[in-house]
Amino acid sequence: MRIAVFGTRSYDREFLSAANVNHGFALDFFETSLTAATATLVQGHDVVCLFVNDIADRPVLSALAQAGVRLLALRCAGYNNVDLVAARSLGITVVRVPAYSPHAVSEFTIALLLALDRKIHRAWSRVRENNFALDGLVGRNLFGRTVGVVGTGQIGGLVAKALHAGFGCRVLASDPVIDADLVTIGIEYVSRETLLREAEIISLHCPLTPETRHLIDAEVLRVAKAGLVIVNTSRGALIDTRALIDALKQRRVAGVALDVYEQEAGIFFDDLSSEIIDDDMLQRLLTFPNVLLTGHQAFLTEEALTAIARTTLGNIADFAAKRPLANQLL
Repeated sequence: MRIAVFGTRSYDREFLSAANVNHGFALDFFETSLTAATATLVQGHDVVCLFVNDIADRPVLSALAQAGVRLLALRCAGYNNVDLVAARSLGITVVRVPAYSPHAVSEFTIALLLALDRKIHRAWSRVRENNFALDGLVGRNLFGRTVGVVGTGQIGGLVAKALHAGFGCRVLASDPVIDADLVTIGIEYVSRETLLREAEIISLHCPLTPETRHLIDAEVLRVAKAGLVIVNTSRGALIDTRALIDALKQRRVAGVALDVYEQEAGIFFDDLSSEIIDDDMLQRLLTFPNVLLTGHQAFLTEEALTAIARTTLGNIADFAAKRPLANQLL
């Protein structure tokens, strides 16, 4: 099997190459993302391997099918960038990595919340300039505050447990599937509307679907508690960025920690430090002192990268051997 791996960075090469020792596939790494313009690179490949910001819409998938690609292997859990209907009609099988290290993302979520709430990012910048003043760095305890966790799958469930058992928060949860273990330890399942209205802190851990797109919008921000803190390590488009900026300008939101951004494709995962970024909303977000933004790195641990590589290549091996595909989307 010859595999075209798009959107690769040094860590992708390292961990996929290490996992490939057990398989012996021909891995061709491309730093560029998969788009209609780069789809010609798949000629001669049996499999295309994608990450979160690669594009697999109908035109791209049509080009892949014409080139003889039979399998689309996502090295991530999310698949909102893939037109599954088009893939099915073109006879392309799609597999993913449904879980790799929920601890990686859940721990990073807590880290972002603590850094934002205690203004650690601002303090770090100050002391590098020998400014050790504490003015403007007053934070708040997590203990006793009401946190809303939207989505209590593997990641959201760990976040809910940590905040409830570890920090003494009252945790409200919203998910179509109620986790009985979370209920047992005192986490309260409520409607999404109740959660968004009553929570002092909201942490997002749900997939991006038509129903969850812009889950946090102008109306939610209007009726939310004053001083709301939002953390998003899931999908950028869960938040209406323009509405968020308006709420920040009007001081209705006390702080935001984002590891994802709805227009991150073409920006995140690249070094643009010498470039002019023409995304005005992103640039505006970066001007707020109460916004902490990272570049989609919550998954980035040795354990998670190892699991992603092994599962991705295992999916491909199962496909090649015509074994049942445990992680098949269609």
